[in-house]
Amino acid sequence: MINKCLPPVPPSPPPFPPPPPSMPKEMLPIVNKPLVQYGVEEAVEAGLCDIGFVTGRGKRPIVDHFDINYELEKEIEGSGKEALLRNVSSLIEENDFSFTRQVHMKGLGHAIHSGKNLMGDNPFAVVLADDLCIADEGDIGVLAQMVKIFDQFRCSVVAIQEVPEDEVHKYGVIAGDDLGNGLFRVHDMVEKPAKEDAPSNLAIIGRYILSPDIFDKIEGTDAGKNGEIQITDALQQQAKEGCVIAYKFRGKRFDCGSIDGFVEATNYVYENIYKKGK
Repeated sequence: MINKCLPPVPPSPPPFPPPPPSMPKEMLPIVNKPLVQYGVEEAVEAGLCDIGFVTGRGKRPIVDHFDINYELEKEIEGSGKEALLRNVSSLIEENDFSFTRQVHMKGLGHAIHSGKNLMGDNPFAVVLADDLCIADEGDIGVLAQMVKIFDQFRCSVVAIQEVPEDEVHKYGVIAGDDLGNGLFRVHDMVEKPAKEDAPSNLAIIGRYILSPDIFDKIEGTDAGKNGEIQITDALQQQAKEGCVIAYKFRGKRFDCGSIDGFVEATNYVYENIYKKGK
């Protein structure tokens, strides 16, 4: 039965159309910096100074962004535009950058496994640049918060936030034992469930700290829908065999893979960060 008195369900915010080959989505600017630079700065603040990128076809601008551009520096030398390069130049000089390629687009789990040669046997963080995370004023960033949790539990940590129930189908969703202070010991994890099948409305966003045994778990994970290897399946195995902690982080997150999220992020950064820093 349909109740015609109910208002129509608003459509989900549209995703961005694929950017042109010369412009990876990670290079879309939020006010004065590309998304990927915000992600790198968040990692550096957390004490993570060995930065590895898993790139692919059309991602060359990311590599070039974190390299010295002698021609550009010479062209703007002595002008007021030099200050615009100062932040990224400091990142390049003070941190180490490595790059590898994901030859086949087979999902996030496959992309992470493609970076195994960069990570070795070390725990590592994963930042998905189109999720822009902004710390509350006076607080540390999301990754810095997660590093503290990893230091306490010494196992994989995923960032989560509550989402409306009609949006759970867009995310990996967890269920777990509430440990207090925004922490959950994960016992179930489902990738993009239907609303009626979701174990909760606690959705994983694009911040992870992973223990190195995740690579073995990914290797033992079968491809799912569209031939993709999901990181949630590998994390589910870690949760069954040991421990995965989900963390409801402090701060704001903007889904810059959608037009609405990108515009919201731009307005927020301009009003609350850029203008105050001028």
